[in-house]
Amino acid sequence: MDAKAKTGSGDVETEPKSFASHLPSLKVSTIFAMTFGFFGVNMAFSLQQSQMGRIFQTIGANPNNLGFFFILPPLAGMVIQPLIGKYSDRTWTRFGRRMPYLFIGAPVAAIVLVLLPNAGSFGFGYGSAAALWFAAIATLFMDLSSNVCMQPFKMVIGDMVNEDQKDMAWSWQQSFSNLGGVLASLVPFFLAFIGLSNVAQKGEVPITVKLAYYLAAAVLLLTSFYTIAKVHEYNPEEYALYHNIDLTKQKKQPSLWELTKKAPRVFWEISVVQFFTWFAILYSWTYAAGAISLNVWHTSNPSSAGYQAAGNWYGVLTCIQAVASVIFGLLVQARTKPEHRKAWYVFGLLAGALGFILIFFIHSKWLLVLPFCLIGITYITMNTQPFSLLTEALNGENKGSYLGLFNCSICLPQIAASLCSFFIFPMVGHSMPAMFLVGGVSLVIAAFSVRFIHSKLSEPVKL
Repeated sequence: MDAKAKTGSGDVETEPKSFASHLPSLKVSTIFAMTFGFFGVNMAFSLQQSQMGRIFQTIGANPNNLGFFFILPPLAGMVIQPLIGKYSDRTWTRFGRRMPYLFIGAPVAAIVLVLLPNAGSFGFGYGSAAALWFAAIATLFMDLSSNVCMQPFKMVIGDMVNEDQKDMAWSWQQSFSNLGGVLASLVPFFLAFIGLSNVAQKGEVPITVKLAYYLAAAVLLLTSFYTIAKVHEYNPEEYALYHNIDLTKQKKQPSLWELTKKAPRVFWEISVVQFFTWFAILYSWTYAAGAISLNVWHTSNPSSAGYQAAGNWYGVLTCIQAVASVIFGLLVQARTKPEHRKAWYVFGLLAGALGFILIFFIHSKWLLVLPFCLIGITYITMNTQPFSLLTEALNGENKGSYLGLFNCSICLPQIAASLCSFFIFPMVGHSMPAMFLVGGVSLVIAAFSVRFIHSKLSEPVKL
């Protein structure tokens, strides 16, 4: 049967192309719609990265205990994403199979985004257990709902995009993600620049940060509903045709544990790289604001103007990192040929390793631009190449479940890094900048591990 004639969505542009893909090529407008929604999703995650450590220290958390609060988000993702993948694999409605979950997740995430920065504004008291638990639980729910939003965007690419367009789709998604990060990271700095107060009474988060969270909530809703309105998922017959699934043979839905045991070898090989990658990234989220404050503003007092200025500057650096990521993604990643995926994977991880190590040595706010540009290359790489390498090895039957399970390779290393921080942080003299040296070494190990990935399409790399 003619694949182009089969679909009635109007999303198909051409016949199926190379690499034995039975999926048709999609219109650029369709790929835009399925990737643009990540703009709003990553506003939430970027605020988590750039402001969460600042919020917890502002309301009185001990820096020694920051690792505890950063365990909750990956734990939430490790639980919710496999479940979303499993159940959306068998959710067929007239609204699609992945989009209904986005329709539920986006409003919940928006509500939690409004609540989180107000953790110190309910009269719990500076450093009180109530304030810290409120912030921790709000963070947990923010990550739960954000993961419900994020997973449909990833799965719809696996469902609908062929190998020829896959690198472009992942790169576009991550580029929009980074642009959302740009907006989220710049808002506190911009609001302070135009005169809003960047400090608040002890134990409360500044209004500049609160407004950034409110804006993220609004943008998340708008971009998610745009994707829901514009992306027309394949119906069961179309999906079966494009993925070579025989609908006459009814198969029992395997459990997540059964799928894990039968996961392709590349699933585990990439997971090793993911472990050392995300182990490092967690430390950048946890200690960046404090490291910059110590190295540049020479203060560790979260109530000081210097610390809050460092928090805003970290937001600017996160923005610069995102811009570098977008530029690298559009100029390089979107043009990546399948046979070169592993080589660019190695390059991206080594760039980030150099960036992490440089942060330890730099004491100038302006020179920090260089390492954050290098880390931006890592961000686009680690959010594109692992998914391209994994999905090329999957058939269409349980793709959502495997993408959900694969999220554990992102969450588990963050949990491990958080737990390890309780003895690594004292081991390096309670030095936040020194934690970036630890992260740099971890990224070097990750880059070396790429050579052991067995890819069907990518050429081997030698280190």
